[in-house]
Formats: sequence, structure tokens, C-alpha cells
Amino acid sequence: MPENNNGKSGQAHTIEATGLAVAPVQATSLLIIEDDENISSAIQEYFSRAGYSVSTAGDGLAGVELAAKARPDAVVLDLMLPKMDGLAVCKELRLKAPQMPILMLTAKDDVVDKVLGLEMGADDYITKPFSLRELEARIKSVLRRSRAGASSEGQDEAPIQRGNLRIDPIRREVTIGEKQVELTPKEFDLLRLFASNPGRVFPRKYLLEKIWDYSYEGYDRTIDSHINRLRAKIEQNPDNPQLVLTVWGIGYKFTDAD
Repeated sequence: MPENNNGKSGQAHTIEATGLAVAPVQATSLLIIEDDENISSAIQEYFSRAGYSVSTAGDGLAGVELAAKARPDAVVLDLMLPKMDGLAVCKELRLKAPQMPILMLTAKDDVVDKVLGLEMGADDYITKPFSLRELEARIKSVLRRSRAGASSEGQDEAPIQRGNLRIDPIRREVTIGEKQVELTPKEFDLLRLFASNPGRVFPRKYLLEKIWDYSYEGYDRTIDSHINRLRAKIEQNPDNPQLVLTVWGIGYKFTDAD
């Protein structure tokens, strides 16, 4: 399958359109932020035929504005965009809508882009060339992890109380005292895992596989970046954390102190 060196022009060849997407149980809205019309049109046609509500934006600024207005269930975001690049768009969306699932489109084997995208708050990535069925599977995966009470696993979970920190798995809400804390889906999943197992040490590799569903080899700094942002939101002094603790050379754990 032919590919261009810049990963942008001629992208009609970067998507394998096999079959039709399977319609979700509930209507799902998607926002595609992609400046290549061939890719954008292929994704829009594929998911629209399956009953998804699909909107598109051809540049980063338009994508941010449309996401803030329409509040889609998920965003498919290209990295190389005019007016505002994908990393800046991802950062902006995380500020405006922390819970909105974001899946990034990256160039093949571009590890730097993948790591930076995850550090900016993307929930997952898919490399070009990709099949539309694979894209659909990834979208469904990030939606499953982000929707409150979407699975039976979360429906019976009682709120977790650790001091003045309260985590509600059903509503996916976190409060410290009377203050509500806005977390991204990945930050929430990490905190819930930690707080559910106080004192247990979680290696970075385990966290990558558990929270992202599969292994990202060499992406340790992605975990560290998420932990740093999580600490900034829940710790009184992020430079001297008392809740999420570092276990040097291994990973992290939640304090087991009373």
C-alpha cells in the first residue's frame, strides 16, 4: 500500500475501507478534525452509514470551536493540522472538556508524536495507514472506558473515600472536601485504581497495559506525565505528594497511611 513521506498528501491510500461499521447500541456523535479531505470523507461516510452522527473540521481552530459547541462523544484528531496543530488542539480540549475521549491519528512509527499526544491527554492513538474497522474498535474502546456506568463492572462500585478525597466510580466524579476536581478519563482511571488498592505498588508497565488496554513499550514518561498532572489536581503540595507516592525504580502506589 503506497505511502508518501510526509504522511499527508495522497492519503486516500492510508485507509483500508473494509466492510461497514456496526451501529452502536446508542447514538454516538463523532468529531473528525482532519485537513485531508480524502481521510475525513472516508471516515465520515463509514461511520455515518452505521448511524453515527459525524461532524468534521478541516483545521485546528475550527475543531476546537466545534468541539466546544457540539460536545461530541469522541474526537478523532490528526496531529498535522493548519492554524493549530493537533497537540495544541488536544491540550485545549482537555482544558475545556476533560472527559471527552480523544483518539489521535499519527504518522507511522513516529514515536515522538505518539508520546507527546498521550502526554497532552489523548486517550489513544492509531497510526497511518489504518483500517476503518480498527478505528471503530479503538473508538469503542475509549468510549467504554470513559462513559460513566457503561459497563456492569462499574455499576455496583461504591464510592471510595480516602480522607477528604472521595471518588464516585458511577458518576466518575472526584471531590476533595466540597470541591469537585476535574480529571481526564485517564487521570480518573489511574486514581481509581490507586485508591482502590492503597499500599499496592503498581509498576509502570502494568499501568500502561491496564489503563491503555495494551502495552506502549518505552512510554514510561507518559505515565509520569499523567501522574504529575494528577498530583497537581489532588495534592496539597504536588512537589511533596502525600497521596500518590513514587516507588523509585518500579512505579507508584497510593498511600496506606490512615
